[in-house]
Amino acid sequence: MFFFPFSDDNPTNSRPIICYFLVGICSFIFLWQSTLPQDLSNQAIYSFGVIPSSLLGNNYVYLPASFTLITSMFMHGGWMHLIGNMLYLWIFGDNVEDSLGSLKFIIFYIICGTVAAFTQAIIDPNSNIPMIGASGAIAGVLGAYLMLYPKANVNVLFWIFIFIQVVKVPAFIILGIWIVGQFFDAGGSSSSSGVAYFAHIGGFLTGMILVPFFKKSEVKLFADANSKSFENKTLNFDNIKNPNSNKNFMQDFIDDAEKRNRH
Repeated sequence: MFFFPFSDDNPTNSRPIICYFLVGICSFIFLWQSTLPQDLSNQAIYSFGVIPSSLLGNNYVYLPASFTLITSMFMHGGWMHLIGNMLYLWIFGDNVEDSLGSLKFIIFYIICGTVAAFTQAIIDPNSNIPMIGASGAIAGVLGAYLMLYPKANVNVLFWIFIFIQVVKVPAFIILGIWIVGQFFDAGGSSSSSGVAYFAHIGGFLTGMILVPFFKKSEVKLFADANSKSFENKTLNFDNIKNPNSNKNFMQDFIDDAEKRNRH
């Protein structure tokens, strides 16, 4: 069975500039990594990745450990690692950025990634394996999305044997399956597995906890998808009896609906 989310039905009111930047810079850095010989590529990973034993011991290999908390978020270990992270950021990040604002979103993103790295380091403090990838920070974005739009529809490619179908699944199911899977995988993994499951869990929980404090004041938690476009549009049926008195309002209402549908 193949279960692949690729988009959501939740339009935004603003352009997600920070999400565009993050996708662009992560892709650019991975392309740079791909040009390096194997020995230099390994050196780059040890230079810019988070090494738990160094982080908690306040030691460093090439850079101060605190600096690698940031640099590690922009590196990835392979094409599938990069594509998976950027896809989830593309699906869910735009709505979270829209709900927080671009400045708060980048601060939120960095905090989630930092807490994610510390969570993994605390669980496995003696590990010398470098952690790289945006997974922890993006897990925070997923946690925020769950708190903001749990009922938003996510378009999922469902493939079992010869049966292929695109289905709409509520976000709370997709994200719930994802985080429960992280707990199961973390319980059965070892430090040599190569996946920082506890970083994912730490980032996700951090996103859930922080989003009420970072969201815009007018944004509600647990909102219906698409409700933002109409939250300030109240139709006064008394005025409809006199079309001229409500002409501008009705035109705005129709324009807003057409704009939403174009997304």
